[in-house]
Amino acid sequence: MALEKNRGRRITPGELAVVVGAGRSGIAAARLLSRAGAKVRLLDSNIKALAGRESLATELAAQGIEVQLGEHIAGQFAGAAFVVPSPGMPVARLEGLVDTQVSEILAEMELAWRYLDDEPVLAITGTSGKTTTASLAAAMLHEQGYAVFLGGNIGTPLSEYVLGGKKADVLVLEVSSFQLQCCTTFCPRAGILLNITPNHLDYHKDMAEYTEAKFRLFRCQSEEDLAVFGEELRSEVAHHNIKARKVFVQATDRFSGSCLMGSHNRINEEAAWQACRLFGVTEASAARAVERFKPLPHRLEKVAERKGVLYVNDSKCTTVSALKVALEALDRPVRLLCGGKFKGGDLAGLADLLRAKVQEVALFGASREHFEKAWQGIVPMSWHETMEPAVRYATANAASGDVVLLAPATSSYDLYKNYEQRGDDFKRIVGLLP
Repeated sequence: MALEKNRGRRITPGELAVVVGAGRSGIAAARLLSRAGAKVRLLDSNIKALAGRESLATELAAQGIEVQLGEHIAGQFAGAAFVVPSPGMPVARLEGLVDTQVSEILAEMELAWRYLDDEPVLAITGTSGKTTTASLAAAMLHEQGYAVFLGGNIGTPLSEYVLGGKKADVLVLEVSSFQLQCCTTFCPRAGILLNITPNHLDYHKDMAEYTEAKFRLFRCQSEEDLAVFGEELRSEVAHHNIKARKVFVQATDRFSGSCLMGSHNRINEEAAWQACRLFGVTEASAARAVERFKPLPHRLEKVAERKGVLYVNDSKCTTVSALKVALEALDRPVRLLCGGKFKGGDLAGLADLLRAKVQEVALFGASREHFEKAWQGIVPMSWHETMEPAVRYATANAASGDVVLLAPATSSYDLYKNYEQRGDDFKRIVGLLP
């Protein structure tokens, strides 16, 4: 099933490798490098990065991994063969610290790729829909009888798979632009790019850099590989030298048994199916997988229906484009909850959709000024310091047949640790409603 791929060089025992970030992927990368015989230095700018994780600190020390916490300085990187930054650390922050004439900067995923055997990879990226599509693809492959590893940006780092030693028939990986920016030989047998809309412009210097990072998924593919794209990317694809066989997908009614809401999910299903066909998955197996597939938490997740009002949690909606998708997926009058750390995007461009779909907007938390400036006079708006009063306000005004939709169009970092915590709080609040 698998084709031989160039996997880049592995570290030579005794060489220094510096891993930046003591999160899950950083820890996994450090352990993998240590097992490969490297001298490993693990850095984290947060001096409390290992607080409450004393057993982990002890374990790392026992493995010979040196941990340094606090502000990064150039001396920490001197002589390193490999530098593996955290997925959330902009590469630009390493300028002036890392001598790129000496050190290779590579993502944790790129590092792990170099230590795989011949397992074929199906990789998914895009601004939105990555997690659902990766999960659908894994379900289709599993339905066909394959042993599947599902990981990458979706939760389990690829390095943990390598360290675990248990082999899968196919690796399904969700891949972010952060990871792709530091990939040089990573080469999936099948790659999916669903869409590209403005996102992470607080990380990437501009849209051109963000787009280029996404297309790096296909740069090492050959004519024997497969590249699947959303139809809307056809003109953009023409500007890139892609050698793989190209397939463009759009919404279809192929999988009529799906319980996922919205035309965007028809695209996600079709993209997963087109990629899985390469591995021998039949349409019948794919259809069974889709019928059994349940919406993932925080992605247009139906929470409850009370007194005829439906409550939907789309906390994963962290961009303006994701808000557009959420509104288009619903066919009921919407009471919309928005607010949080605004990441940019054209809010004013949603004016017609708001007029057609939204009864009112209950803002909460940060970025009030962005929403009010863009939507004043288009839709009734209120602002609340936190989510709970916003939910209760929307509920009080809702009529039977309405939907109260949490689709913040922002990151969660004003009030919450992450979008999962924000979505869980929404579900908690809904659970308290009479």
